[in-house]
Amino acid sequence: MSLATWSLIVGFGGALSTTLSFWPQLVKVRKQGAQDLSMAMLAMYLGGATLWLIYGILNRAAAMIAANVVALMLVSAIAVMKIRFDRRVTSPRRLRIGIDMDEVMADALSEHLRRYNAAFGGCLTAEETIGSHLEQCVPADRRAAAEAMYDASFFEGLEVMADCQPVVAELAERHDVFIVTAAMDVPCSFDAKYRWLRRHFPFIPQSHYVFCGDKTIVDADYLIDDRARHLRKFKGQGLLFSAPHNAGETQFRRVSSWREVREVFRSIDESSASTAPGPVRSRDVVPA
Repeated sequence: MSLATWSLIVGFGGALSTTLSFWPQLVKVRKQGAQDLSMAMLAMYLGGATLWLIYGILNRAAAMIAANVVALMLVSAIAVMKIRFDRRVTSPRRLRIGIDMDEVMADALSEHLRRYNAAFGGCLTAEETIGSHLEQCVPADRRAAAEAMYDASFFEGLEVMADCQPVVAELAERHDVFIVTAAMDVPCSFDAKYRWLRRHFPFIPQSHYVFCGDKTIVDADYLIDDRARHLRKFKGQGLLFSAPHNAGETQFRRVSSWREVREVFRSIDESSASTAPGPVRSRDVVPA
């Protein structure tokens, strides 16, 4: 073979060996991340490879052209993966927050009192139900009628709790918010609750509605609920939303308003940001 042929073989061999040396690095980055790689080094190498590619084109050096085309592809892939990895480890993980409806988002007690007082000519107030549910505060012969007031129309026109809409909207921008309601307690409420959510909280995806019976099936970091029984077996962090009937409950951290909910999650977000890099599980970052 001629010297020119040998020169071409040696050139391609050297170029192939040098270029493919990035392949093991690419595989390692895919498996282990790229935290230890320098972005400045990758940028300088890409710049140099681009110049060598131009040089090869100008001089019709096939080996140089092929080597630098492959090098640019491999190093570019490594750089893209590093950028994605760095974003993942420096950004706090989106929390999964479950929110109950009745007495948390929707003022069910006021509607129940209104219907009861209208039906029986009474003047029962929310203060008189402290520590008990309304059904427990009325004469025994009226309890069945009071419970029957939870019909399909009951949930359609409930008032939204103060500050609930803006705070839930803020949470939904930063985290994954799910509406978790024990609709099986009142099976006829499904349609009304669905329409109520679409009317007042259109920014929550319908796929994030969870109509259930037992809330222990919910895999979330936080659950905001007014009933302690739903929080006792919940695997994440329970927040008890204050209502007259749960006034004596002391087992769970309490939030008395949606403004307080806002402050709780702002504190959690700040704590999560201060512990970056690395994904954060909310139940490991619970303010005292």
